Amino acid sequence: MKTKLLATVLASLLLAAAPSLVQAQARPAATAAQPSAAARTVLDASTRILATLETRRNEFRASPAALRGFIDSEMSRSFDRDYSARLVLGVHGRGASDADVKLFADAMADNLMARYGSTLLDIQGKPSFRYRSEAALPGNRGVKVSTELVRAGSEPTPVEYLMRNVDGQWKVFDVMIEGISYVQTFKNQFDTPLRQKSIKDVAAELRGGSLQAGAGPAPRGK
Repeated sequence: MKTKLLATVLASLLLAAAPSLVQAQARPAATAAQPSAAARTVLDASTRILATLETRRNEFRASPAALRGFIDSEMSRSFDRDYSARLVLGVHGRGASDADVKLFADAMADNLMARYGSTLLDIQGKPSFRYRSEAALPGNRGVKVSTELVRAGSEPTPVEYLMRNVDGQWKVFDVMIEGISYVQTFKNQFDTPLRQKSIKDVAAELRGGSLQAGAGPAPRGK
């Protein structure tokens, strides 16, 4: 995984789909001129989050707690954290209680945000997301919304959101950056620790910082 790119965009990607009341069934592929409700929520929320980070940059720099509160609020609304965590756990999550999965999901999210959250404040050049297309996922599991992260002076970066409808709200459960899956990356990373320890133990290590989500030290990418 390209850690510098991850450090720059991961947090915002995990937050980029505010809930919206929509049809329970996944929609078929949409045209570029008429993105569906799922795609629209991704683009609208991305714009809102990036604008908030820009206008509240000084506040967030002075108060990490305020930044964390903003991130937590957006994530709880938009990211299907527990379902995503079950996908990351894979076979290790079979038979696991909802409480243990939530413990792992929250610990991984906290670890990621502690490492990469402040990097959002270093984003320069007013990046934006551009809609490309949408397609239904196999087995009526939801939709894949394809976008591009557009930054001045750089080639557009393909970003795909895998979303499912949860009680009438579209939520993100995986993000693919240049074809690299968030879920698969962390599924591979945590496979060995989960073979050796319980979900609770791995969550505790994530909480304590002795185990880090992500590869290598957190850089200050721009």
